[in-house]
Amino acid sequence: MTTSRPDLKFLIAHPAHLVAFGFGTGLSPKAPGTVGTLLGLPLFWLIAWAAPDTPNQIVLLVAAFLIGIWACARTGRALGVADHGGIVWDEIAAFALVLAFTPAGWLWTGSAFALFRLFDIVKPWPIRQFDARLKSGFGVMFDDLLAAGYTLAVIKGLTWLA
Repeated sequence: MTTSRPDLKFLIAHPAHLVAFGFGTGLSPKAPGTVGTLLGLPLFWLIAWAAPDTPNQIVLLVAAFLIGIWACARTGRALGVADHGGIVWDEIAAFALVLAFTPAGWLWTGSAFALFRLFDIVKPWPIRQFDARLKSGFGVMFDDLLAAGYTLAVIKGLTWLA
C-alpha cells in the first residue's frame, strides 16, 4: 500500500500505523510534528504513573523507542516514504524522554517543548546528517533522540543558571 495522503482508513489498517501516527495526531493538516510532540506529555505522565522511579521509567522509554523503530519502519514502507511528515511517534517518545529529566513545573515543561521543537525543526549538526543518511525506523527515531539530547543539555544549563 502506497499513499501520500494517509487517512483514518490507513491509520487503522495496521497497529504500526496507529502508533507511528501518534494515535491520529500525525493526521493533523498543520504541524503534525508539533501536535504529535504534545502527546509526549500524557505518554510521560502514563510512564511516570506506571513506574515512579527513574530506572523503570527509562526501561519503559527504551521500550517506546524500540516499538517506534518497528512502527515507523513498517509505516514508512507502507507509505513508500521512510520519514513521512505524519509519522510522529519519534517526537512523542523523544519528548517523553525529555520530560523524564526536566524539572517539574509548567515553565520548565514549556521551555523543554519549545527547545525540543526548535532542535527537531532546525536539525543542528549532527542531527541533519543522521536524518539525511539513516532512512529506516531506527533513523526516524534516532534524529529525534539527538534533538532530545540537545534539549536536555540546554535544560541542564538553564538549571545551573536558575
